[in-house]
Amino acid sequence: MKLLLVEDNHELALWLGKVLREEQFDLDCVADGESAVRRLAQSRYDLLLLDLKLPGIDGRSVLRRMRREGDDTPVLVLTASGSLDIKVESLEIGADDYLVKPFEVRELVARIKALIRRRGGSSQSTLQCADLRYDLDTREFTVAGAPLALTPREHRVLETLMLRPGRTVSKAQLAQAVFGPGEEAGEDAIEIYVHRLRRKLEGSQARIVTLRGLGYLLREPAAE
Repeated sequence: MKLLLVEDNHELALWLGKVLREEQFDLDCVADGESAVRRLAQSRYDLLLLDLKLPGIDGRSVLRRMRREGDDTPVLVLTASGSLDIKVESLEIGADDYLVKPFEVRELVARIKALIRRRGGSSQSTLQCADLRYDLDTREFTVAGAPLALTPREHRVLETLMLRPGRTVSKAQLAQAVFGPGEEAGEDAIEIYVHRLRRKLEGSQARIVTLRGLGYLLREPAAE
């Protein structure tokens, strides 16, 4: 799962980066609002960790801009302020959750996973499409109980589709999710990864369906 951390406290950002990567999250970090806006335009994230007090464009402005532009990426606000007014304002302008510093790592990780589960339409730690299952804790895909061997980028493509049940994901959106800033993110590469995934899912009831001109959708056979 791909996260963006927006935090101007260098030591805190290093610490959070270390612990979140140990939890197997794919993490990008920026230190100001302008960089956050640019990174959100370049890549697609499963969740944004957003400090409110940032140099330049502050966190509230970043959040307002995201929601105004139709970006529905889940946002977990991290701030040193326990003010009820600030908490309410953050939620009203589009934050999905709010955590006051200092916080315990276990609580942060639990809240991140809860928001990602919610986006995937599940209250459980496992997402499912027919006999294809994805464990959000272990990051493991299985088909009918058997592990599904995937390369990192194949995993990211399938994860992105799994986390957006019933929704079409365009090639451009998949490319943003799979490739980092500065990497070549050709849509032809996405076609190759989808082709490989279809071959690996031949024994599964789950299907990756192409919607011509729109993108891809993960479906159960009954939905086709």
